[in-house]
Amino acid sequence: MGAFLTPGPVWGEFFGTLVLVVFGDGNVAAASLKGSKGNGAGWVHICWGWAWAVALGAFAANAMGSAQGDLNPAVTIAKTLAGTYGSWGEAVQIIIAQMIGGFCGAVLVWLAYLNLWEGTDPASQLGVFATAPAKRNLCCNFITEAIATFFLVTMIMCVFSKGVGINTPGIGTFMVAGIIYGLGAALGGPTGYAMNPARDLAPRIAHFILPIPGKGSSDWGYALVPVVGPIVGAVVAFFFCRAFGIM
Repeated sequence: MGAFLTPGPVWGEFFGTLVLVVFGDGNVAAASLKGSKGNGAGWVHICWGWAWAVALGAFAANAMGSAQGDLNPAVTIAKTLAGTYGSWGEAVQIIIAQMIGGFCGAVLVWLAYLNLWEGTDPASQLGVFATAPAKRNLCCNFITEAIATFFLVTMIMCVFSKGVGINTPGIGTFMVAGIIYGLGAALGGPTGYAMNPARDLAPRIAHFILPIPGKGSSDWGYALVPVVGPIVGAVVAFFFCRAFGIM
């Protein structure tokens, strides 16, 4: 329990993931909820919103003591395979913190838009919290999430590699935000590019629990795709980057 109360990696990952989801899910809520001033803002707005959400979440995590600022269990798993974390026990603590942060961030978005949920269709309500495929085919959707996360992890490792040689603090974080925007623009169409179990599963649980007027199913039949797909993509990225000396 003390690890959660003292600034450090666990607290940093909790708070950073909370910030990620507040800004990420919040920007989807602004574009999706009926009566919102941002209603209908569209996909470009959502891609930019998630790019900035990742940057702000990483800065929040760094400020609170997490040098890594993963905000994503799939990224944490890849880094643990690479030896960034001392043990799998430490990695599990980080992942739990990310999941709790994602849940708490989703609750804050629900509160911020408390009087705008009623009247919005159930699919759009769920879309604020979690991803859904444009065309449902679990195999294809899984492949999309795995490919997107492969490029997420690989490009992060490229950005911070010796070959790129970033020397100015903070620049790498903005470059990662650019990766997020680029992935949304290029590969987000089929599934909404979750790429992150803490960004999808934790808010989906919040959707299931929260008393949202007129809400529908939390779509548990799809929920494993944005969890397992990103983990598989991240593990493949680790082996790819290790094979080519990027990591």
